[in-house]
Amino acid sequence: MTTQQGDGEGAAAPDLGARFDRVRRDNLATVLGIVHTDGAASRSALTQATGLNRSTIAALVGELVDRGLVVETDPVGTNRVGRPSPVVAPDPRVVAIAVNPEIDAVTVGVVGLDGVVQHRVRRETDGVPSAPRAAALAAEVIAGLRSGALSPDVRVLGVGLAVPGLVGSDGGVVRLAPHLGWIDEPFAAVVASATGLPTRAANDASLGAIAEGRFGAGRGVDDLVFLNGGASGVGGGVLIGGGPVTGVGGFAGEIGHTLVNSVGELCHCGAVGCLETEVGQARLLAVTGLDRGQADQLDAALAGAEPGSPVAVEVRRQIDFLAVALRGVVNSFNPALIVLGGFLGSLHAADPGRLAERVRGQSLPGARDDVRITRAALGVDRLTIGAAELAFAAVLADPASVTRAS
Repeated sequence: MTTQQGDGEGAAAPDLGARFDRVRRDNLATVLGIVHTDGAASRSALTQATGLNRSTIAALVGELVDRGLVVETDPVGTNRVGRPSPVVAPDPRVVAIAVNPEIDAVTVGVVGLDGVVQHRVRRETDGVPSAPRAAALAAEVIAGLRSGALSPDVRVLGVGLAVPGLVGSDGGVVRLAPHLGWIDEPFAAVVASATGLPTRAANDASLGAIAEGRFGAGRGVDDLVFLNGGASGVGGGVLIGGGPVTGVGGFAGEIGHTLVNSVGELCHCGAVGCLETEVGQARLLAVTGLDRGQADQLDAALAGAEPGSPVAVEVRRQIDFLAVALRGVVNSFNPALIVLGGFLGSLHAADPGRLAERVRGQSLPGARDDVRITRAALGVDRLTIGAAELAFAAVLADPASVTRAS
C-alpha cells in the first residue's frame, strides 16, 4: 500500500512540474510576441499588457535576455520619480532570411526579430528560374551575406520562402507555381540542404497578409484580405480573427483565379476569365511604355494619365474587373479591411474613388457597410517581412526552444 501511494505521489510531481514548465513557456511566448509585433516596451507596460506580476515579468525577460532574444536598455528622457522601468526590445542580431523567387529574379532579404529589413539583394535571371536554379541563387546570396554583410554575432534562425504559387501546409513542397513552371518541387528541402538552415515555404500573398496584418496597414485589424499584384500574377491571403485562413491542404486564398469575365481569356489554370487574365502588371507596363525593371514608376505613370488616354482607359478597365473580384471577397469574408499590394496598390492610388464605388455598388448590404480598401503600407518589404515571419514562427511559439546565448 505504501509503495503504491509512493508511486502515485511520484507520478503527480512530474505532472505538476510539466504544467509549470508549459505555463512558463507560454508566458515567454506572450512576452516575446508583444515586443516582436508592437516594438520596444517597458517592463511595467509588459506587466500591464499581460496581467502578470512584476517579479514574473522580470524573470521572463531575464530568460529571454539569457537566450539572446531580447535586449534591455534604460529608458530615455523619463521624468518619473523612482527607478525607471527598463525597456525591453527584440535583439536585432537575431535574424531570419527571406527568399522570394519570381519569374525574372530571386530576391533575398535579412530581417531582424524587430521586423526591420536589414539587407535586400535582388539577383536578376536571364529567364524564368527553375526550382534548383532559384535555390542555388538563394544559397549563393545567403552565403555571401553570412560571410560579408552580417556581423559575426548575428544569429540566423532560419529561412522563409515566399513562393508565387500553391504550397502545401507542410511548408515544403511547391505543388504548383504556374508562372514559374514548377510542379511538385521540394523547394524548401533543396534550400535547407544548400544552406544548412531550417527552411519553410508558403504562398507569397498569404505571407504578405501576415506581414501587413502584424506590421503594416492591417495592424490592429483582425479580419482582413490582402491581394498582391506582381510579375507572377495576383495572389491573395485572408486573416480571420487575426489568424490565416489556409484551407485543409494549405491552398486557400487564390483570389487571382476568381471569375471576373465569363467571355474572357483562357487562364493557365484552365478556366476562362480569371482576375489575373484581366488585371495584370504586364498590361499596365505596356500601355505606359515602361519595362519590367521600371515597375516602381507605375504610380507616377498612372496618376499622370490624361483623361481618355490609353493609360486612363486601361486603368478604368482593370479597376472595374478588380471590383468584381473584390465584390466576391466582401460577400464571402465580410472583412473590415482589404489591403492592395504591388501594382494593385498603384491601381487603387490612380482612382481610389472609382474602386470603392464599384465595390460598394456590387456588394451585399451588411457585408459592405464596414469594409475599407487601402494600399499596403510595407511597400517592397511586404513579402520579405512575411517570409521572415515564417522562419520566426517556431521561436515565437516557443522561445525556450532556442539555445541560451553564449
